[in-house]
Amino acid sequence: MASHERIFVQAIRSYGARHGIDVDIRSGGWLIAMRRGPMRRFAFGYDVGLNSAIAHRLANDKSATSEALSLARVPCIPHHLFLNPKLGESVVDPAWRDAMLALLHDHPQGVVVKPNEGTSGRSVFKVTTETELDHAVDEVFSMSVGLVISPYVAIEDEVRVVLLDDVPLVVYSKLRGNDWRHNLDAGAKPVLLEDGEVRATCVRLAIDAARAIGITFASIDVVRVDGEWKVLEINSGVMMEALGKLHPELVQAAYDAALDRVFAEAPRER
Repeated sequence: MASHERIFVQAIRSYGARHGIDVDIRSGGWLIAMRRGPMRRFAFGYDVGLNSAIAHRLANDKSATSEALSLARVPCIPHHLFLNPKLGESVVDPAWRDAMLALLHDHPQGVVVKPNEGTSGRSVFKVTTETELDHAVDEVFSMSVGLVISPYVAIEDEVRVVLLDDVPLVVYSKLRGNDWRHNLDAGAKPVLLEDGEVRATCVRLAIDAARAIGITFASIDVVRVDGEWKVLEINSGVMMEALGKLHPELVQAAYDAALDRVFAEAPRER
């Protein structure tokens, strides 16, 4: 096993060894083929394949997630979608920049600009001026088909809930470092939440969010703003690399539970 191998890949290797499943690692670990007898299943990125195609797409689209949660009346941080103008005027409203400026004007405390799809806090910009907005938009559009703009809010706490159906497998808070973001890649530290009111509130909100888009296995980020908990985003790919370095048994158990479902639900091959 390579020392630099992702914890996700290590977890699947371990599961396979204990359950008689052949594990074939391809594409530098981003595609994993699993075979037991006539059954073949795949994991891709951090996705083990339990979610429906539409739930997966909704979760990976920040704007779509925000809209779906709003329809279900689940408290969430709004994310306004803007498509890359390179797609052409038949797709993109010519007044797209005016709409961006209106959002900036409506939120003098600032807005956050980030790719509509993606994780780990990459290419995320806090913007308070028109110049900063133009720079952020250029950067994101240089690498993305779409971006989202959300109001900047002072996040008091952020909690991640890993759910399998309605069962919370892992619940932990993200303690922010010097960065204004709570992303683990930006220096935040994961700390397991003990049973109590905060944990129960976050789990209930995460379950409501998962039900709103019909997702089975996901990690859901909830944040406390002005004393109220709201959903920030839903992740169809369940990444627990930072947590796995501190609590490897817990992370392995979470992936084991998901993989049990993968092989229990696998249809019989003909």
